[in-house]
Amino acid sequence: MAERPGAVTMKGSPLTLVGSEVSVGDKAPDFQALNNDLQPVRLSQFAGKTVILSSVPSLDTPVCDMETRRFNQEAEKLGDDVVVLTLSMDLPFAQKRWCGAAGVTRVITLSDHRDASFGQAYGVLIKELRLLARAVFVVSQDGVITHAQLVKEITEEPDYAAVLNAVKG
Repeated sequence: MAERPGAVTMKGSPLTLVGSEVSVGDKAPDFQALNNDLQPVRLSQFAGKTVILSSVPSLDTPVCDMETRRFNQEAEKLGDDVVVLTLSMDLPFAQKRWCGAAGVTRVITLSDHRDASFGQAYGVLIKELRLLARAVFVVSQDGVITHAQLVKEITEEPDYAAVLNAVKG
């Protein structure tokens, strides 16, 4: 499996990402992760919809919390043809608890903890921590990556405007 040393940092310390980098124009790799009810979910289940894939290290951290709440607010304005999936290595139980406490109802949280299927397929698995790097991908209705942002410093938020422009454009 490909490794990209120093691809991201956490508080300035370099970290290695595992998996192949995904770029705009690529066919979105399928993956399988678990929903809050421990059921497997695949990207391919959302064929025909625009999908925002937001990967975060852990919902129980301040920046991940803010980011997921923000995407939840934006999802309400985007309509039923757009799905927002937030992926982390958090256990499904923790994700369900967090969603309930945060009032998040429009974002679907998925746990990649079992196989790191998403993390490896999208090249965002942090080798040293076995967490996902902060990244956002937009997948078009026909399954092509139209936006890809790997946030270099994982303690920073993504460019929300660029994500929303990709969804609307």
